[in-house]
Amino acid sequence: MVPRFHEFLLRLKALFLRRRMDREMADELEFHHAMLREKLLRQGVAPAEITRVAQRRFGRTAKWHEHLRELWQFRRLEDLTRDVSFSARVLRKSPGFTIIAILTLALGVGANATVFSVINGLLLRPLPVPQSSQLVVIGANDSGPRVNYFFSEPLFRGLERRRLVFSSVFAFNHATMQVKRNDGNQNVQGQIVSGDFFSALETPPLLGRTLTTADDAKGGNPAGFAVVVGERFWQRWFNRSPNVIGQKLEIDNTLFTVVGVMPKQFIGADPLDRPELFVPLAAEPAMHGTSSLTAAGFHAWWLTVMARMKPEATLSQANADVAAGSSAVLHEMIPDARWVADREKRHFHFTAESGSRGFTYIRLFFSKPLLAVFAMCGGILLLACLNLASLLMARGAARQKELATRLAMGATRSRLIQQLMVESFLVALTGTAAGLAVAPLVSQSLSAVLLGGQFETHVDTSLDLRVFAFAALAALLATLLIGLVPALRATSSDLNEQMKHGQHTTLACERQALLPRVIMGAEVALALMLVVGAGLLATSIVRLYRSGTGFDPRGLENIALSMDQQPLKGDALMQFYERLGDGLRHQPGVKDVSFALMLPFGHFQWDGNLTGPTGITALLYRNSIAPAYFQTMRIPLRQGREFLWTDTTATSPKVILNQAAVKALIPYGNPIGQSVVDRDGDKITRYEVIGVVGDAKYDDLRAPAPPTAYHPMTQNDGERSRSYYAIVRTEGPAAPLAGAAHALAMQMVPDIPMSTIEAAEDMIRDAASSERMMAILSVFFALCALVVTAIGLYGTLAYSTARRTSEIGIRMALGARRAQVARMVFHQNAVVAMAGAGAGAVAALLASRALASFLYGTSTRDPWVFAGSIIALAFIASAASLLPAIRAAGIQPMDAIRCE
Repeated sequence: MVPRFHEFLLRLKALFLRRRMDREMADELEFHHAMLREKLLRQGVAPAEITRVAQRRFGRTAKWHEHLRELWQFRRLEDLTRDVSFSARVLRKSPGFTIIAILTLALGVGANATVFSVINGLLLRPLPVPQSSQLVVIGANDSGPRVNYFFSEPLFRGLERRRLVFSSVFAFNHATMQVKRNDGNQNVQGQIVSGDFFSALETPPLLGRTLTTADDAKGGNPAGFAVVVGERFWQRWFNRSPNVIGQKLEIDNTLFTVVGVMPKQFIGADPLDRPELFVPLAAEPAMHGTSSLTAAGFHAWWLTVMARMKPEATLSQANADVAAGSSAVLHEMIPDARWVADREKRHFHFTAESGSRGFTYIRLFFSKPLLAVFAMCGGILLLACLNLASLLMARGAARQKELATRLAMGATRSRLIQQLMVESFLVALTGTAAGLAVAPLVSQSLSAVLLGGQFETHVDTSLDLRVFAFAALAALLATLLIGLVPALRATSSDLNEQMKHGQHTTLACERQALLPRVIMGAEVALALMLVVGAGLLATSIVRLYRSGTGFDPRGLENIALSMDQQPLKGDALMQFYERLGDGLRHQPGVKDVSFALMLPFGHFQWDGNLTGPTGITALLYRNSIAPAYFQTMRIPLRQGREFLWTDTTATSPKVILNQAAVKALIPYGNPIGQSVVDRDGDKITRYEVIGVVGDAKYDDLRAPAPPTAYHPMTQNDGERSRSYYAIVRTEGPAAPLAGAAHALAMQMVPDIPMSTIEAAEDMIRDAASSERMMAILSVFFALCALVVTAIGLYGTLAYSTARRTSEIGIRMALGARRAQVARMVFHQNAVVAMAGAGAGAVAALLASRALASFLYGTSTRDPWVFAGSIIALAFIASAASLLPAIRAAGIQPMDAIRCE
């Protein structure tokens, strides 16, 4: 054991002191040579013969030097170092090939690393809290396939009491809060959290303390309501003052006391949220008044519920526990026996799933599109590797004489393969590094496109061990895919024949070489699959936009006024909106103005059952609107009239139905003057139908316009204290409108937050964000696939043409014309490309079924998409085949024969 250790130390020393050890070895060999000469002199050898005899007995010094060096060096490491150095020199001598190879691989790896970074941030990255694997997300399920991840406050309180396998159960919800300061209110992103929120996430505060169950009680703790602020808020509002604890904040017209500061790395339980304020759930009724979701009881489903398991508990135990307690929680917390019975008939039960990654509702929308895009990225990487394999095979054709010479000089085939694989590894490593370098920037842009402007979220796409491990795996796979086959082929056993007959000798078997043609066909097939997928998605998004919304979004601006916490209520608030609308109508470029509680594609909905005069009951989407709403939206009025400001609570309740609602509730007769009934428990409201309007989409761009009932905001008691959106149709620039609306509102109601404005066209675009993201990226990937395929086809064809140089020269020497030679080469290449296109069309037809759920109004077998894709690929293949054919036609017979 000791000699081996000394040998290892000697080898390690040689890594750093090679020159010194070489000198010592040379001195020692010279010493032994001198001693042998002296011995020969003593033995009587003539001085003139000493050198010859000593050399014969001792051998060559260089050979001894090399043999001794092998004893103290890491042979494999030395060989690898030499291979890396040699490969780097070879790549430097071919800058064109090197740049193309690196850029091609950077494109493939960069696209995959970019999408994987977003997937990692959205789907894989665990919450930055201790023992995140013990967290679970609780959902509710009945006979339907979908799990509901939102809970009402009573159901959460019932779950909060059940802790058989949980150490804590907590709830949270994102909220935009109005914080009052000297220069007016400011909107700040925050979260409403239950008392166990911070204890479950186990992150200590930077200053002070966190919220506890004592803070989540009616009226707060004995000192009032407490609030925990984030480090960024502490920096911006209090300039990091250590005296922040005990300071007062007025949030949504409710006074809070700051009790703690959380570090900026704490993001809560939603990985995409960045809250700056944390207020207790018990404070929500005081903050939101008549709009309180807590006060709405079991009718309002708005809380995300999670829990931390006890250390000894398992996920299956947690799932069994919440499922077993479902019925008890329903009966204990829900006062409506009919509602409970209806849920039990549908086998209502709670579920528990892993919450190590936290919970964000956006994940449910974008996980499938992201995985589909990731599959396309894998196709790009595979295509890039096939392309580089083709280029390396073409390059190997030009290096066969060099490799044959090295074999003849004693190099083994394994050493040559190792050297060629190292060369491929350098290309893969450099390409991977280049792709990885741009991945963070591109992934941020991708997440912005993915989430759209309506989400106040942040996806952490920073590089971590997962991304680096993925990049390392991609580099390894790329090395094997691009290097192994060309290396084996370049060092095949026919190299001796190349030494004998010349580097352009083409044997009969080589004339019919199958492998390059297979690679070329695979490239064409794979590229066609990507192009067909891109064509289907692009056609789908175009048809989705052309499907229409039922209103005209051009020039339509939506202004958020943030009036929830202002003192005006009821009729006084309605008068404010009427005066505000009059003021906005006089602004330059404004044509029409109205107000609405719900915006189309605004991610909020209000629905309820209405019963028609014949007893038919249907679930309708509902909205509360102001006069001139349909005129402003350009929704056609089919019958009757619009609402008036005189339609107040002093008059009979009115409603306007769209055509889909009329078909559902009043299928026969004239609907004008008919009554529809709203039964809410013991409360019965009868509405008079005064108008029928065209159908307009509500919250889903892909679905048909749903049955919708419109109520006048002047009569809708439950919504008369809420904030409405101003809907303004303009002809000029929209930017000044938000400032004008804010100034007009402040004249009547001081200290409201600054108004925000968003175009209706932007909201429609955001409503199709996942489809738009898939279409944009797939088209980009398809274009990249066409470019990469063109390069790969050219490399493969150039390879095969180079191998047939002598054959073509002989054909031309025997009388073949240049046009015939060009046609021959082009025809043979075109046949392979057509075979690849045929295989790709069949594969695309099968693979396109996976895109069916993402398509709108588009068949997975759309003939125009398939025909266009094949034509585009045929054009690329023809262009790539043309240049090698022209070069083949330009071969001079004498030059080809002379090379032999």
